[in-house]
Amino acid sequence: HMGGGLMNELHGMILIDELPGSDCEFDRSFLERTGHQVVVCHGPGHKGLCPLLAGTGCEMVENAHGIVFALDLDRAQHRAILQRYHEITRPEVPIRAVVRPGQREKYADQLSGFDVWEHEPTVADLDGFAAGVDAADRLT
Repeated sequence: HMGGGLMNELHGMILIDELPGSDCEFDRSFLERTGHQVVVCHGPGHKGLCPLLAGTGCEMVENAHGIVFALDLDRAQHRAILQRYHEITRPEVPIRAVVRPGQREKYADQLSGFDVWEHEPTVADLDGFAAGVDAADRLT
């Protein structure tokens, strides 16, 4: 366990969960400018199983004060990861799911309870998300 130091900082850590090779540099740098520590996870790789699904737990998710999920919902494993977020994160942790056009309807069941972006997040999207993370932090 990493001690309490991390939690006492001004802003909580944000996790961006995205496909290897995606470019979230803009999202990451913008969110860092709002004062958040940003961690990017590209998933477990081709052979590995995401620790969330393996049942070993994931410190990044457990410590995240906000999550941007940008994996591919057409893949069963990625839908399962999204489902696990629901099960293990505190209800006040904001989670955004970035989906491709058409996926919002196709996976409406899996996406219920998540805020969904059907486009690359804009400055306004990210700003609103960061504000939501800060509001959640004030609750805890």
